[in-house]
Amino acid sequence: MKTVLEDIVPSKEESKILNMAADHFIKKLNSELKNAKAIIGGSVAKNTFLKGDYDIDIFVQFDKEHYKNKDISEILHGKLKKIYKSAAKISGLHKVHGSRDYFQVRQDPFTFEIVPILKIANAKEAENITDISPLHTEWVRQHAHLADEMRLTKAFCKANKIYGAESYIRGFSGYTLEILTAAHGSFENLMKAASRWKPGTRIDVKNHGVKKLNKSKISPLIVIDPVQPDRNTAAALSEKKFNEFISLAKEFLHNPSPKFFKQVKFDLDRIKSASILRVIPLQGKEDLVGSKLIKCMEYIHRKLKEEGYEVTEYDWHWDNKEAYFWYFAKNKNLPLEKKHYGPPVKEKKHLEEFMKKYSHYPMKDDGARVYVELKRKHTNINNFLKDLVEKDSYIREKVKEIKIL
Repeated sequence: MKTVLEDIVPSKEESKILNMAADHFIKKLNSELKNAKAIIGGSVAKNTFLKGDYDIDIFVQFDKEHYKNKDISEILHGKLKKIYKSAAKISGLHKVHGSRDYFQVRQDPFTFEIVPILKIANAKEAENITDISPLHTEWVRQHAHLADEMRLTKAFCKANKIYGAESYIRGFSGYTLEILTAAHGSFENLMKAASRWKPGTRIDVKNHGVKKLNKSKISPLIVIDPVQPDRNTAAALSEKKFNEFISLAKEFLHNPSPKFFKQVKFDLDRIKSASILRVIPLQGKEDLVGSKLIKCMEYIHRKLKEEGYEVTEYDWHWDNKEAYFWYFAKNKNLPLEKKHYGPPVKEKKHLEEFMKKYSHYPMKDDGARVYVELKRKHTNINNFLKDLVEKDSYIREKVKEIKIL
């Protein structure tokens, strides 16, 4: 793991630069705040950030008594606009809609995420999940000796596309991975445990002993939040990502290798034998835009299967400006005719309607169902895709632009 750590642990100089940038930003923001205070948060505050990651979280803690029933997002927005004034566009000030709106400021090479929160002493006082974030930071910092182990876990998940709790990813959040690493004492111990996980596995590092969780908080893996016992930090985790993590853990234990931690840069040449679609997403909140892209990709996959193409692998890449969907199929060309099946024979009414509709076609029977043979409009997968993305209203509603390469 030594060579891997050299690739993922920031140097002292890099850490110093990030913290200096954060301190400068915080100082400028605090000069405009009253009964509120900006503090550093996220993986930079926890010292679990990866080399080359210049995203910095800033939490603005508003005094709960002074700002009761007030829109702290709008108040913070006003302060930020005052700081940047006409330079707001140059500095890249953007509002991001969420359960409580927050803000992004881009100052190359840094991206600051400024999140308004209420200052609380314990999780029970929270009015929004983001209010608890400093408590998460405090808990992780109690395990500072495991910071590099947590980095290994994060790098492992990022490289294998299972990092992120967003609705279009449904993987592991950074905080969940920090808890899992702390619970097992090291990345390698986590891998050993994960290789034996079954659906319903529960991790309760503080032994809160919570028996019941709301149904909406149930997922294949239950990770009890050490600072908020009624919360499953892995609630967003899908069964697919859960199973992928288990498989990856087994593969890693069988043959530990640095390749498990290296993110493969997207390269169109690597997938040139696939059918590739270039997509321009709609504008909007990242989570919603990403969800629409995922639904679109899955819908196209389903249409390919329905048409008779045997898709062996499909995936996507998105860099916020444009996306690519790709589909590897065993059969890129289909016969000119396809079987179109009618309803089961026992459904006499529906069967009569089917036979009436297709009365000008010879009816055939395979023993269980009747069918007719229809001519395909397209036999080649790329021609089929071109026609589909140009005319299908469901696809056109989900993206701004889509075309086959």
